[in-house]
Amino acid sequence: MKLAILDRIGTLNMEGEDSIVALKDWTPQEGVLEAVAQLNRGGWHVALATNQPGLGRGSFDVNDLNAIHLRMQRELAAAGARIEAVFFCPHTQEEHCACRKPAPGLLQQVAARYGAEPHEVWVVGQNTKHLQAGEAMHAHVIWLQLDEQAPAVDMAPHIPRYTSWKALADALAPDVQAPPPAPVVAG
Repeated sequence: MKLAILDRIGTLNMEGEDSIVALKDWTPQEGVLEAVAQLNRGGWHVALATNQPGLGRGSFDVNDLNAIHLRMQRELAAAGARIEAVFFCPHTQEEHCACRKPAPGLLQQVAARYGAEPHEVWVVGQNTKHLQAGEAMHAHVIWLQLDEQAPAVDMAPHIPRYTSWKALADALAPDVQAPPPAPVVAG
């Protein structure tokens, strides 16, 4: 099994003010739609794991979050891509739950749903907490540094780093670099 668990905020989509992204402001990172499609074609299961403390603070509700994820799924589908499952932690830091990253609970829930062992899981993101959660569950961890101005994360030197979604997809699914040709319709 090949399971990639992505972070959403700052990795899949641009980060908003206080990490909150309104539906009208949801913008995918450059190349992410095509990269997820390439991973899918390469046999990867792709899931999302995201901290959403705004739910716990009352900044937005689950309907707002679902609307963002529906938009995300529509944009992915238009590119021939899919994220199979979305897991989120609704708790604030003060609640000290087991699912809020950097704790590994949320990622462990994703792995359990797929029946994946930690060595079959690749945790991809640019948020330190997401990567630390991956390390805590002993998964493969990939640092996606999309912005040269992004703050450096304090990660071990053995962690692979990619500066674009294309480079990441080419590394994980190297034999599936181009989408299949469109069928020819006889006129």
